[in-house]
Amino acid sequence: MTAYDFTFCGAQLSALPTGILWWHAQSLLCVSDLHLGKSERIARRGGTLMPPYEVRDTLNRLSEAIRACDPATVVCLGDSFDDLQALDGLTSADHKHLASLMAGREWIWIEGNHDAGPVDVGGTHLRELSLAELTFRHIAEPAGTGEVSGHFHPKATVRTRGGSITRPCFLIDRRRIILPSFGTYTGGLKTRDPALAGLMDGSALAVLTGRSAVAVPMPR
Repeated sequence: MTAYDFTFCGAQLSALPTGILWWHAQSLLCVSDLHLGKSERIARRGGTLMPPYEVRDTLNRLSEAIRACDPATVVCLGDSFDDLQALDGLTSADHKHLASLMAGREWIWIEGNHDAGPVDVGGTHLRELSLAELTFRHIAEPAGTGEVSGHFHPKATVRTRGGSITRPCFLIDRRRIILPSFGTYTGGLKTRDPALAGLMDGSALAVLTGRSAVAVPMPR
């Protein structure tokens, strides 16, 4: 599993193939848009019933990343829960799993548009976090710089010998990084969408997730 290592605003960072951002110098792991409880939220609001296993799968994948990196700090970039009531739908096993991941490290919940309020599961709840050269927030601001955000769930489609592939991706330019969504049941927004094309400058790369992190010019 090969990461994409790069320098951003003076910080040496790694875009991991799993969709997680790793800042080795700060021992900081950053993940975005877990959307825990999405199947429960959809069912509660009368939507299509979905297999209620996404919380377990999302936490299992996050466990693997935490086990591999052993971070001192974990930053969840917002929309960690599909809404604030979704937290109540987590099972006792889910709560224990989450508590075990949080134990012994600083855990920061950044406020998202889905979970715009404190979550009663421990850790620290912030609107945004500034640390050294970088600012972590949920939604990119047009004038932002040194910014790490999520929200858009970017996906890139690239041509291959067999046709094309579409994968969740990081978007990286000189001023900002947008992380892919980590949640199991989350969709995505193509990089060609004006909302993303308008945020990222002409130097932007799309770093595709998968077995290895692969950087290509951002498809527009």
